[in-house]
Amino acid sequence: MSVRLSELVLNCRDPEALSRFWCAVLDYVELGKDEDGVEIGPASGFGGATPTIILNRVDHAPSQTLRLHIDVSPVDQDQDAELERLLALGARPADVGQTGEESWHVLQDPEGNEFCLLRTRLDPL
Repeated sequence: MSVRLSELVLNCRDPEALSRFWCAVLDYVELGKDEDGVEIGPASGFGGATPTIILNRVDHAPSQTLRLHIDVSPVDQDQDAELERLLALGARPADVGQTGEESWHVLQDPEGNEFCLLRTRLDPL
C-alpha cells in the first residue's frame, strides 16, 4: 500500500488574499471556500497527482519557523524573469542565512510564509 500527497495546509490570517497570491503564482484556481478557508488547485480539480493547497484561517500569525515550506520552479521562463513576476505579485525576499551562492531564491508570500524559487528543472521527477 502507499499514499499520495493530496493537499498541503497553510495556516494564515487572510485566506482570500493568499488564495489570490498563490493562484497567480501557481496558475491554480479556487476549488472551494467556506468560513474556515479556501482550497486552491489545478483547474482540472481534485484527484490528480498535483496536491491542492488549503489556506486555513487562523486568528494568530505563525510564531515560529515553519517545518515545511513550498519550493516552486519556473515552467515557461527563466528564473530571473520568474523572480520579477513573483515580486510583482507581492512576494518579498527573505533572509534565512543564505550565502548568496545558492542557486535558489528564498522568498516570503504576503503573510510571511517562506518559499523558494528554484531554477527550472531539466529532468522530470
